[in-house]
Amino acid sequence: MALILENIAKHVTLTPEEQALFLSKLETNTYKAKTILLNAGEVCKHSYFVNSGILRSFNINDNIVEHVLSFACEGWWMSDMYSFFSQKPGQLFIEVLEEAEVVSLSKENQEQLYLEIPKLERFFRILIENSLVANQQRLMDNLSLPAEERFEKFSKKYGTLIHKVPQKQIASFIGVTPEFFSKMKARLLKK
Repeated sequence: MALILENIAKHVTLTPEEQALFLSKLETNTYKAKTILLNAGEVCKHSYFVNSGILRSFNINDNIVEHVLSFACEGWWMSDMYSFFSQKPGQLFIEVLEEAEVVSLSKENQEQLYLEIPKLERFFRILIENSLVANQQRLMDNLSLPAEERFEKFSKKYGTLIHKVPQKQIASFIGVTPEFFSKMKARLLKK
């Protein structure tokens, strides 16, 4: 549990007693690749912290096309934020891409921790603000940058994923077809 405490310590300082209370509210599980942690149409009742492995969130449109919204590697958090905060059915799937050890924090326990350890409310507010900024930047990039630049940004942000994630998922994340991505990557390799 050291990794999750290090993650929190980047933004707030917890006493040993607060750390123990926080850790008592968590559940840790190991999942095999391709395990679905959340299905579209379900209410998201947990936020997930990745101790090891990779998660992705995605949705599937009416044409059965997957659209990757995000990836989470070691030390990252993931949730369907719309569903988690509204407690309404969401549109995202959360899938384990490679065997992962995942820490789950339920909505109920998170709310209880806000009352018992107010510093955690600040911590999660910072995470949400950072996520909002990153999502806005990604939206602006998708609207204004060519695919090559979007791929360069992906490579910088998720460098360890380039060889671990199927190329069709990277293509989906940067907003291009797998065929276009393959041709673009071949062009980039020639440079």
